[in-house]
Amino acid sequence: MVTKKLAGWSHRNINCLARKGRTGALAITLLAGMLQCSGGWEAAAMDARLVALQTARASRGAPYRWGGSGPHAFDCSGLTQYAYRKAGKRLPRTAAAQFDRTRPIQSRFRRPGDLVFFRASRKVGHVGIYAGLGRIWHAPKPGGRVRLERLWTKQVQYHRVD
Repeated sequence: MVTKKLAGWSHRNINCLARKGRTGALAITLLAGMLQCSGGWEAAAMDARLVALQTARASRGAPYRWGGSGPHAFDCSGLTQYAYRKAGKRLPRTAAAQFDRTRPIQSRFRRPGDLVFFRASRKVGHVGIYAGLGRIWHAPKPGGRVRLERLWTKQVQYHRVD
């Protein structure tokens, strides 16, 4: 991975071509003033997570609707399903099914775009998209709207969409 310090703060995903004489897609992410360039499967996974994250951010303010899966209203799992569908990935409809279909990761390996699951008793009750810096994009509850919010508990599980 190549990292170059840049001035300013921006969220952008740019596709570029060519590396070591080969033509291929590279994901370049301008995030928190750092330009990161990576290739191969890691770039494809990073690209999907960032597209999902950007889609969730673009859905900011959409109202919560039970069973809503976009583009104008969402419930929590509908938002994550919609965001990852825009990134070319298929997720099941419910938070519990998404939990079962994605790969658990340790919190120290979490990255923006990973899924964050919350449990109610033993069941998965809520899901959001990790935005970095301890925040998530989610459709919170009836009467709420899609928003960026600081994590309110450490009792969460992180999963990666492969």
